[in-house]
Amino acid sequence: MATMTETIRTRLAQGLQPLRLDVVNESGLHAGHAGDDGSGESHFRALIVSAAFNGVGRVERQRIVHTLLKDQLSNGIHALSIKTVSEDEYGGM
Repeated sequence: MATMTETIRTRLAQGLQPLRLDVVNESGLHAGHAGDDGSGESHFRALIVSAAFNGVGRVERQRIVHTLLKDQLSNGIHALSIKTVSEDEYGGM
């Protein structure tokens, strides 16, 4: 069975064909805090660089990611910090 990190990575990779995709499990930083279900897979941070974000505003980018991870967000992920960057923006970083 895939870990939540692997599932997040797979869904985002398939849906966005990113130039760069970093998915970090930060659950250990939240052990014992609200939202910690003890699974070690409840809090995540993602950096996504994709042409799919070219010309797309911040809110719509968040909606795209949330749509791709709808099942995980409603069943397991307590917190997801997302940084979305278009390929155009990434070239200037």
